[in-house]
Amino acid sequence: MNNKFDALKDDDSGDHEQNEENSAQKDGEKEKAEREKGQGSSKRKVEQFWRFYSHMVRPGDLTGHSDFHLFKEGIKPMWEDDANKNGGKWIIRLRKGLASRCWENLILAMLGEQFMVGEEICGAVVSVRFQEDIISIWNKTASDQATTARIRDTLRRVLNLPPNTIMEYKTHTDSIKMPGRLGPQRLLFQSLWKPRLNVP
Repeated sequence: MNNKFDALKDDDSGDHEQNEENSAQKDGEKEKAEREKGQGSSKRKVEQFWRFYSHMVRPGDLTGHSDFHLFKEGIKPMWEDDANKNGGKWIIRLRKGLASRCWENLILAMLGEQFMVGEEICGAVVSVRFQEDIISIWNKTASDQATTARIRDTLRRVLNLPPNTIMEYKTHTDSIKMPGRLGPQRLLFQSLWKPRLNVP
């Protein structure tokens, strides 16, 4: 018996099996504590955010042409940002009067990590326009179809959208190439021809 491992090999009493069970039980308790800690930190994030959000003007109370951006720290709400350049966004067009509720549900779902896609979500935008409002959620990897589908499905659930709601996914590279960047008249023309979504 030159070392402690030899002692374990020669020991037929079964104590080492009990030690393994105790170790596995401790590991299980540790994992549970880490999960609960993660849930607690998500709750704290939402509470901290709510302290600021409760004092902000809601998107539905804005008039004219306005955008709200909510992105993770270090990510700019630009297609060209390193975190966004290979990604895309889900776009939902809403009739007037729904933006505030949908925006609030979306950002709380993001903060509460309900999308369950890891670090894939970059941020969200609500765009208030004269005839409609637009909500979009941006992700990092447009080519990952399973992840984009999960984001779409979670978005439908979180916003409580009817099954026939039209959702459009657009990659940022397609957005950059879009000829609508030439001027506001071109954008107005395009918006007149896009189908409108009337979500109840």
